[in-house]
Amino acid sequence: MSLGHKSQAWSFTSWLIALALITPVLVMLTSGIFVSSELFSHLWQSVLPTYISNTLILAVLVVFIALLFGVPCAIIISQTNVVGRRYLRWLLMLPLAMPAYLVAYLYTDLFDYAGPVQRALRAYFQWQSPSDYWFFDIRTITGAAIMLALVLFPYVYMLVRTAFECQDQQLLRASRSLGYSFSKSFIKVALPLARPAIAIAASLVLMETLADFATVQYFAVNTLTTAIYDTWLEYGDLSTANALASILMLFVLFAVVAEQKARAGHRHQSNRPNNHIQLRQLSTGQHLLFAGYCWLLVLAGFVIPCLLLVQMAIDYATLTQLQQLLSSGLNSVKVSVFTATITTLIALLLVLFNRLHSHTWRKYPLQISGVGYAIPGTVLAMAMLATFGPLDHWLNDLAKALSFSGPGLLLSGSIFAIVFALVVRFAAIANGTIQSGVEQIPASLDIAPASLGVGLGRSLLKVHLPILKSSIFVAWLLVFVEAMKELPAVLLLRPFNFDTLSTQIYQLISDEQLERGALGALLIVLFGLLPIIYLNKRE
Repeated sequence: MSLGHKSQAWSFTSWLIALALITPVLVMLTSGIFVSSELFSHLWQSVLPTYISNTLILAVLVVFIALLFGVPCAIIISQTNVVGRRYLRWLLMLPLAMPAYLVAYLYTDLFDYAGPVQRALRAYFQWQSPSDYWFFDIRTITGAAIMLALVLFPYVYMLVRTAFECQDQQLLRASRSLGYSFSKSFIKVALPLARPAIAIAASLVLMETLADFATVQYFAVNTLTTAIYDTWLEYGDLSTANALASILMLFVLFAVVAEQKARAGHRHQSNRPNNHIQLRQLSTGQHLLFAGYCWLLVLAGFVIPCLLLVQMAIDYATLTQLQQLLSSGLNSVKVSVFTATITTLIALLLVLFNRLHSHTWRKYPLQISGVGYAIPGTVLAMAMLATFGPLDHWLNDLAKALSFSGPGLLLSGSIFAIVFALVVRFAAIANGTIQSGVEQIPASLDIAPASLGVGLGRSLLKVHLPILKSSIFVAWLLVFVEAMKELPAVLLLRPFNFDTLSTQIYQLISDEQLERGALGALLIVLFGLLPIIYLNKRE
């Protein structure tokens, strides 16, 4: 829908923003493709094949386990009258609020040799040494996959549950009338219709897995993300780090293309859905089995880690920790507010440009600006350094030539680079949220103000923005929370003596001292709960 607005300034600004957001990634890819570093050759001949194979194995394991967790939960909640269904519906989303590296540390502390579980077993059975018994080792690639799947399966659960609930129930009733049982009808009709949603969910889990850094590093699983981090910070080789980031980008692009092809030409929703779902009535045993499965995931993914953090905070909180928490917390809030505000404003500009402008290619700035969500934080950090580092040097050389004092690392050594990277990373979230809100506005409300002689600016202020108020708030809140939790990009781009809650907790985890940062970790979790609580109330 386009009203034919022809503002050149609007068109120029939209394209300029979209190109600015994608330029650092293009610079990084270019510098990575043409690298001729001896270190890269050495890495390729020695450890890089292992990094790549570990990345592939981890990705496959996480996607498989997340589907194993999420799809059954979606089926149980959407298709059955399982006991506690009303509460499990939103409780199963809570693990999204837990950063994976926190869950990894807490379960390692719980199940390690010196942890309470093994200590209790040794005391009860009077075992004296590790040779007296077998206990699983959580610090493996399989352990890392389980930790990641525990916090990522809600993506699968939410998307697949929504797909099932939006299916045309008349199709299922028709299959039942042909003699199919409930189970066979579900397998032959409902599940294939949900395949596109499953593909989207799997791709989201895959991209989040490829972007993870802290969990795999803590578990000593060498992947491409840890290789990028080590190459830049330990070897100081930006060109080789860019090359590794380019390889990781190829994995991400492959995942995006595969997901789009998997759902090409398919719909998981009817044009005329009949949403009166006939829930399957469960027996007592089935109630216990299905409810137990869902509650186990809620406990493992959220309740147990949260209780462990609360216990640490009670046992170890001090006034000094509160002071440190205040400093890093204010930094986190500052970065997150800047990121959420800028990202939401950009999304409004581009979504409304796509809706109201007459430009033939008006949809492309919106699409280009959303590419960053598929890019891992470590890759974005490399992109910022590859782009703003040379710019900083050029500005300093120019200032020196003009006999001025150099501005220093004005772009790459300040929170500007962090905010820019996070805007690129989370623009797609704001775009999608506001786009869905705009699509609910009838076309007549676009046309009516113009027919009464009301200008574009006044129409936006008086008609569109008030209607979009809720969508704008949700977009801002989602980006704010994601920025609060972001670790890899902030860790690589932060200025000296600048810590956020996520980087402070990461450092404490690296030093095996999470108890000193338990309060900060709880704060991150609480912020993560805000959009879940708000969206559940809206629903």
